Amino acid sequence: MPDNYFARYLPFLIHILLAGAIATAIILLSWLIGQRKPTRAKLSPYECGMTPQGDSRQPFSVKFYLVAMLFILFDVEAVFIYPWAIILRQLKHFGLWEMLVYIGIFLVGFFYIWKKGVLDWGETRGKA
Repeated sequence: MPDNYFARYLPFLIHILLAGAIATAIILLSWLIGQRKPTRAKLSPYECGMTPQGDSRQPFSVKFYLVAMLFILFDVEAVFIYPWAIILRQLKHFGLWEMLVYIGIFLVGFFYIWKKGVLDWGETRGKA
């Protein structure tokens, strides 16, 4: 073991300092040397090539966030099926029944959010 324990981290420290110095130098040089010619087109908000409409600070519907969170949740649950599929033969019947229980719980949650209308984006007619 070296006399100074922290001497082993010296290359890492040099790497971090060098990367920070290069990043700072690039930003400063682009600010100093770069041309600034603001035009109306450059200052307008960019929205996928379309002309901006309305206020950019209008709130999103809560359904947007719910669907985004549910996508992540169900995507992570689906990822657990892949390792199971690889070792299915080693798990035999026990692994099959455990995965059927897992998929059953998964489907109960899916049908619950479907029944609650979380996945319905359109306006529903007939509701007051």
